[in-house]
Amino acid sequence: MASPLILFLLLSLFAVTCSSLRCTTQMLKLNQVYPNCADLPTLDSFLHWDYNNLNNSLTVAFEAAPPNPGGWVSWGINPTGDGMVGAQVLVAFKDNNTGVVTVKTFDLKSYHEIIPGKLSFDVWDMRAEEVGGVVRIFATVKVPEHAMAVNHVWMVGPSVTAGRIGKHEFDPPHLNSKGRLSFSGGHGSGDAAAGTVDFTTRRKNIHGILNAVSWGFLFPLGVIIARYMRVFPSADPAWFYLHVGCQLSAYVIGVAGWGTGMKLGSKSGENPFSGHRNIGIALFCLATIQIFALFIRPNKDHKFRYLWNIFHHSFGYTIIVLGIVNIFRGFFILQPDEKYRAIYLDVLLILGALVLVLEVLTWIVVLKRKYCSKSNTYDGYNNNGQSRQP
Repeated sequence: MASPLILFLLLSLFAVTCSSLRCTTQMLKLNQVYPNCADLPTLDSFLHWDYNNLNNSLTVAFEAAPPNPGGWVSWGINPTGDGMVGAQVLVAFKDNNTGVVTVKTFDLKSYHEIIPGKLSFDVWDMRAEEVGGVVRIFATVKVPEHAMAVNHVWMVGPSVTAGRIGKHEFDPPHLNSKGRLSFSGGHGSGDAAAGTVDFTTRRKNIHGILNAVSWGFLFPLGVIIARYMRVFPSADPAWFYLHVGCQLSAYVIGVAGWGTGMKLGSKSGENPFSGHRNIGIALFCLATIQIFALFIRPNKDHKFRYLWNIFHHSFGYTIIVLGIVNIFRGFFILQPDEKYRAIYLDVLLILGALVLVLEVLTWIVVLKRKYCSKSNTYDGYNNNGQSRQP
């Protein structure tokens, strides 16, 4: 009987531990009751809040664990945008001299100007505490009159040196730590938990879809059409127009996706994904050269046609490789639902299977054609059926 009892106690302890990670089961040390709470989608952080429509104030309790004992946590509101730049934030960290957790206000004018400053709205009752490595920020802020929601941001960082907070990581969980906080939200079911799709996120989604369709699907499909349909004489010149149409469509959509990405990069200040951006620029340049090279294509019997073919094929395959690589880098940055990554993997597998089948079929056709040509030329007879022997 002892073993089942011990197992039951262990499972109960595990259940209590897991449930404590939910905002609805957390007991705040200052014993203030907040009617709303949310498990924020990134950085293992939580937010409790209460909105008072009589004086347009928002009382919040934010909690998160800094990545290091000497790190910091922050929460704030962005009255002008939906990201970090322009946000008015409260930052809490432990003072190295006193060991007391303090709260400071920061006006984030840019990624390069992270210094304490007065907020653009009133804030009072600021305080902080640390419980078991988790830092909690308590405050009440003034929000615009008749506002039903605000853009809010949260963050954690590794260090504080002489009162200056160190830079946080620039991976997707940190860059996606933002959302829309609805004042009418419920326990974990409000916009703060799910995060409404803001304008920037929608633009990122559009950027990803355009590039996946262009560089990740249409462009490889155009290459497949050119490589395998041209083997069959009956497909000439249809294969050429299909190939050109597919590549032109891919280029137009790809340029739209590239332009959207460049616009996103120009608004993000310090761009942590320079590799993704540089590959995108390289794709745009290579594809533009390919399109213009179409107008200087030599005739088939021109003595320099083989050089044009080498250039055209090498650029085309390079675009395919770079495009697919950059799409997966985009998946890492945007962190969409796993089903979207799975869908694109299925598309690549289908294209790969199609290439494999067509490669075998076209080689069979080519080898058979060569065999028939040799038989007709070297079987000892001419085309009239007469012997060519003297």
